[in-house]
Amino acid sequence: MSSKLFGFKSTVSHPLPIHRLQVQHSSADRVTVHFINRDGERLTAMAKEGESLLEVVVNQNLGIDGFGACEGTLACSTCHLIFEEDVFQKLDAITDEELDMLDLAYGLTDTSRLGCQVCVKKVMDGLTVQVPMEVADMRRGLEVGKQSK
Repeated sequence: MSSKLFGFKSTVSHPLPIHRLQVQHSSADRVTVHFINRDGERLTAMAKEGESLLEVVVNQNLGIDGFGACEGTLACSTCHLIFEEDVFQKLDAITDEELDMLDLAYGLTDTSRLGCQVCVKKVMDGLTVQVPMEVADMRRGLEVGKQSK
């Protein structure tokens, strides 16, 4: 079968209607990421390479209370995550701006990073990160997830 589409000649035996063409993401482009929330529950998500961990939480509707309040603008520390040492060492270098915001975070550890600043890579497949028990939204001086005693 021969036809003209957008001025180009096509010789496709069974052409697909244009509205049916979709970009498919193969599972090879996906990475499994596990988040341990404040209740100790393990939340598993399939992330796309290049997405920030904040985007993974939002796009997968993981429902971590208060997570990413500033939408990744480095204006809060609500996407604070704690990494395992071996994984932390493999992350891209931390910026001064991220360090400044982390200085205001509750429960800061030597392996803390902001989820909005860490992008998913294939080598992270199977990654597990911990959401700290307490989080502060520095924009408003609010505490999120703080345990009452």
